[in-house]
Amino acid sequence: MLYCVKGELIHLEPRMAVICCGGVGFRCQITMNTARQMPSIGGEAMLYTMMNVREDAIELFGFAEQNELTCFKQLTAISGVGPKVGISILSELSPERVALAVAAGDYKALTKAAGVGPKLAQRIVLELKDKVDGLSAGQTAGGMELPAGAAVSASSNAAQAVQALTVLGFTAGEASAAVGKLDSALPVETLVRDALKMLARRG
Repeated sequence: MLYCVKGELIHLEPRMAVICCGGVGFRCQITMNTARQMPSIGGEAMLYTMMNVREDAIELFGFAEQNELTCFKQLTAISGVGPKVGISILSELSPERVALAVAAGDYKALTKAAGVGPKLAQRIVLELKDKVDGLSAGQTAGGMELPAGAAVSASSNAAQAVQALTVLGFTAGEASAAVGKLDSALPVETLVRDALKMLARRG
């Protein structure tokens, strides 16, 4: 399985990029968000990848950021959400906006993407919320309590931010520890953005 491809960008379209690595051109289907982060033709680019093998084709999907790949995997694990719909959603919304929509139960935000009707959008929100609701915001994956101040109220902005970060691939413990260091009165979007910066520095 390819983890990533890194090399010269030799072709770019709104939904497709070709990166030449060791004389081999890898054709990756990409989101509009990733396309906007690509360099000029001839520049060096790196994409985190996921390969999808079907009976009639082998497809490679590429993402400029790890968060986007994680969100894509979460989306396409849902029944009725194939790679095409996943790319469509992440072309319209950033991974952070998808996560915030799930945390807030805002299925209408997902209907902005082509091919996503109200029923599918509701299913996406419900299934992703079910996944993250099973994790306690005040515990690590192993069930250990976080230090004082790290746990968050289930009905607070901080709790929604923890849910959003979980959708992006962080454990409940990691998300709670980061959000717990911030002012819970801040808007959810600000909490998610600041927590992501904190988690990135730690990594």
